[in-house]
Amino acid sequence: MKTIRHRALNAPRTRCAAAISLALLAFHGVAAAQQASTQDAQPGLETIQVSGDWLGTGLDNSVKTYPGARTVVKKQEIESTGAVSIGDLMRRIPGVQASDNSGTAGSAIALNIGVRGLTGRYSPRSTILLDGIPMAVAPYGQPQLSFVPLSMNNIESVDVVRGGGAVRFGPQNVGGIINFKTRSIPTTPGISGDAALRYNSYAQGGGNTQYSAFAGGQNENGFGMAFLYSGQEGSGWRNKSDERVNDFALKMRYEISPTSELYAKLSYYDVLSRTPGGLTVAQYNADPFQNTRQRDNWSGTRKGFDVGYLNTISDNQEFEIRTYFNQANRQSTLINATGTSLTHQPRNYETLGIEPRYTQRFTLGSTTNDVTVGYRYIRERGDDNAYNEAATTGALSGFTTFQNSTDAHAAYIDDKIAFGKWRITPGLRFEHIQSTRYDVNNKATFQVTNNKPLPSINLAYLLTEQLTLFTNYNTSFGVVQNTQLNTMSANNPLSPELAKTIEGGARWKSDRVSAEATVFHIDFDNQIASVPGTTPTVFRNLGKTQHDGIELAVDYAFDKESVLKGWSVYANYTYTRALQKSGTNSGKDVPFYSRTTDTVGTRFQSGPWGFNLSTTHQGRQFADEANTVAESADGSTGEIPGFRIWNAQVDWKVPGAKGFDVFAGVNNLTDRRYFTRTTDGNLGKLVGAPRTIYVQGRYAF
Repeated sequence: MKTIRHRALNAPRTRCAAAISLALLAFHGVAAAQQASTQDAQPGLETIQVSGDWLGTGLDNSVKTYPGARTVVKKQEIESTGAVSIGDLMRRIPGVQASDNSGTAGSAIALNIGVRGLTGRYSPRSTILLDGIPMAVAPYGQPQLSFVPLSMNNIESVDVVRGGGAVRFGPQNVGGIINFKTRSIPTTPGISGDAALRYNSYAQGGGNTQYSAFAGGQNENGFGMAFLYSGQEGSGWRNKSDERVNDFALKMRYEISPTSELYAKLSYYDVLSRTPGGLTVAQYNADPFQNTRQRDNWSGTRKGFDVGYLNTISDNQEFEIRTYFNQANRQSTLINATGTSLTHQPRNYETLGIEPRYTQRFTLGSTTNDVTVGYRYIRERGDDNAYNEAATTGALSGFTTFQNSTDAHAAYIDDKIAFGKWRITPGLRFEHIQSTRYDVNNKATFQVTNNKPLPSINLAYLLTEQLTLFTNYNTSFGVVQNTQLNTMSANNPLSPELAKTIEGGARWKSDRVSAEATVFHIDFDNQIASVPGTTPTVFRNLGKTQHDGIELAVDYAFDKESVLKGWSVYANYTYTRALQKSGTNSGKDVPFYSRTTDTVGTRFQSGPWGFNLSTTHQGRQFADEANTVAESADGSTGEIPGFRIWNAQVDWKVPGAKGFDVFAGVNNLTDRRYFTRTTDGNLGKLVGAPRTIYVQGRYAF
């Protein structure tokens, strides 16, 4: 969506815009009278701008002054990494680890991202968005991303806020907020776009083809449209790990006036992924790329739409309202350890959301205030089912069905206060959630109501034009989820999870240098965990963890007049100490998280040629809370050694063929063998991607 900048106070307005203006006339008059003095007092103040950035007011113009740890990766950088999947890309962002510690590891259907020592299995601790809309099929009832309607070729940028954005987005954002933004509608007359084809060849297993197409434009009457498609077909690096993905989107925008617009998106996504699962130690030693679970698979379909209206009413006011609806179904088929029975788990979801938001700027003396108030309602409905199939006879048994519903209301307010070089943003979000789970077989109902105020405060000091110092305090919580509700009782009343985060740091941005350093501390209490050895599984408020660490990142481009012109270097390093603070394993590392990660790389650009060389490292992990070093025979527990992999890429703009680019590269250049483990129903060892050679052609028109 094209950013709408502010126009003068007498800019043309539609009837709808005028109605909103009249309703807010009292605020408008005060703000207009004080506009000139405001701009004189705050020469570096950002414009009010909701549309330009999913986080809201002013941030599109002030990433460098944002009061928290934040990384934005744009399409050109994404392409230069040579990443095959979203997980590959996310490993290069400070504080983020793609763990792949699930039975869907290596699959296109799931997203396994852990931030700052938080569990990465299906990314349940972060608020993950697609164009500002929750990606989870049920953001409150099932935030786990075991099914992700996301293709990398349709992504324009990734915005990762690791701290400082908790007030507006939730409920569970202790692991930050991650927004994947799809490609924007072109604003130029006529139609422009591109098409790309990429083939990935694995040293083991097989290969797959990824293809994408994009076309769009805008008419003189202000109506714009874009079509996005991304697909994948082929195999992963494990034997018979076939996948098929189709990802469609149709985006629309209509400029009602120079200050207002309507926008919308229709989307469709389907996927079928055959997941090989874990291997025992003996199986892994014999052939780490074999598939002993050839009947296992995950599949899903998601259809949705979102519609929004934005009005930049004046230099001091902005209003936006958006609504969305999606319908999804997904199914897993997993064989048991003895190979005698298949468990089928079909699930269906419908989610409706609506969110109006209004920003008002006013001044008090030499202080400028940007006050944003908003309300969000999310309605979730769905059912989860399970049944067993005998592997030899096909006989079905053990049918269970649960019906789930959640109605969540969130109201928030924050005030970005600017005076001199200071930017202080206090805020508060209040959540009211009602959840119900109905056991169809036993005709039993389980209900819970959560009410939670969540305060935060963010502080930035603009020391110089290039250097911003920041600190913040934020709170986050996670509600009792659908599958946990039916384990509640009078003796086991589950309470929401609660986390408190403090961070501080500095960010430097100039023409040739970008650098950031952040320290953080998280106290995560009241975590809901399953009780080992219980059948059916019982959940209790057992977990408490503490997370401390430091994140460093730097990017430097050599002067164009120096002997190293065309070269740039980049590096990041993260140290995370995530410790359990309750139970018999208090003081030990949380499972599936490395204390250290780093990325170092260099890029060279000269005329039509570009070259990129990088290396990524992660330290050792443990697969269980006891931090067991010795490996179990089934491969599910034991130390997970650290590893380093190297990647190289070359790109070429073909002379005489305008708009035609060729990319080629090698990931895991040395064919380093590494693995992780899984402790779910597909337990065992999971080998990482071997050497991967890829080539891509793209034609832009």
